[in-house]
Amino acid sequence: MGYLKIFFGNTAMLIAVAYLANLIYKNTISNASVGIKKVSWVLLAIFAGWISTLFGYRLGEHVIFDLRFVPLIISTLAYPHPFILVLIGIGTGLTRLTFGVNEAAMAGTINLSILGFVCAALSYWVRRSNLCMVNKGLIVILVINVMNAINIMVFGVIPAPEYIKEIMPITFPAGLILSVLFSLIIRDFQLGLLRNGQIERANEQLSAQTEELHKNKIELEERADQLMMASQFKSEFLANMSHELRTPLNSIINLSQLIEDNDNSLTEAEMREYAAIIRRSGEELLMIIGDILDLSKVEAGRLDIINEDLSVSEIPEILAMQFAVTAKQKELEFNIDMEKNVPQMIHSDPQRIQQILRNLLSNAFKFTKSGHVALRIRQEERGERAIVKQWIVFEVEDSGIGIAPEKHAMIFEAFQQADRTISRKYGGTGLGLSISNDLARLLGGFITLESEEGKGSCFSLYLPLEIIEE
Repeated sequence: MGYLKIFFGNTAMLIAVAYLANLIYKNTISNASVGIKKVSWVLLAIFAGWISTLFGYRLGEHVIFDLRFVPLIISTLAYPHPFILVLIGIGTGLTRLTFGVNEAAMAGTINLSILGFVCAALSYWVRRSNLCMVNKGLIVILVINVMNAINIMVFGVIPAPEYIKEIMPITFPAGLILSVLFSLIIRDFQLGLLRNGQIERANEQLSAQTEELHKNKIELEERADQLMMASQFKSEFLANMSHELRTPLNSIINLSQLIEDNDNSLTEAEMREYAAIIRRSGEELLMIIGDILDLSKVEAGRLDIINEDLSVSEIPEILAMQFAVTAKQKELEFNIDMEKNVPQMIHSDPQRIQQILRNLLSNAFKFTKSGHVALRIRQEERGERAIVKQWIVFEVEDSGIGIAPEKHAMIFEAFQQADRTISRKYGGTGLGLSISNDLARLLGGFITLESEEGKGSCFSLYLPLEIIEE
């Protein structure tokens, strides 16, 4: 009965150690790295074996019977890694020497070291076997208990016949049954840990999904606000467009009516003036319709770019003729300057380049009451890291009303201007910059803006430079 009492006591101590280890694990190293967890497991298994020896059954002065091999069984099932199992076996065996260095202690050290290597061999089978965990556990328990009995018979200090007849009939079945009992309890602990881990992972996933849903909600709300603003801007655009279309149309209709009803009361000078107004109104109407068509083509991806040789020196001459009258009427200084190192010929779409520059210059004159408007053409190296490209730059600078920094990006969007009152005060559809930005991108370039409110603006059109040899 002494063996049974001690073995039950060993089992109780091992359960207590396992319970305390479970608490320590959950509150300290549950989030530690895999390496720390493995080291902790090795130390725990060796400590459990030492506790089992401490409360073992002492037969005589040096011989101790206990269940120190049980942590090896659990380790074989929980951590089937050969090196770890060898470490646990040798470490547990060496703890036997802490109770005195003698023949029995040496036999115990050899026994546990051999069991460590046996468990290492069994770990290969545990990892590769298709049996269920219960069957694997029963086989490992049986093999280790049998090997433990064989080692005691071979290396133990008790004569083999005495051990087989008097001790083994009690210790072997008791060790077998208690090993199964302890394994079942540890298995229950392990399942509990797995369930807790699954619950924690599920909570983390739910938290992540909740956070993602919150982000999606914010994005949807922002998108809804953008759509609402876009709808509002389009409504304002349509209202403004109605005004912009009706003004030249009314001029054309009214003056045409006057000419049609003319009973020779109109002088030749008046007729020429009316004809000039009708022509300008038609040109304004054509420009508005052209902007709308260009925008729709860009959005549909059907705007064609026709690249050909373009004389850079002709651009200032054309723009000077187009805007000289406007500059004179508004009493603004209009300067055009081209640096000497700018190539005479480039390969691009002349029509689209002129369209962009006309839009930029039109805006510059529109929003400048006094001062100057300037067009500068220069060459620049620009790039990031090791990639540096040559660009030809068309800068349109004015001393007009300027644009606040927070509105720089907004003015390049369709239907939008820096201030909603601008369209009413200065006129225009708000499409010019959006179309210019899209055209610049189709030409392989881009437009930059430097501006402060009340201090004028500088729009720069960058186009990739491909020099044509003359």
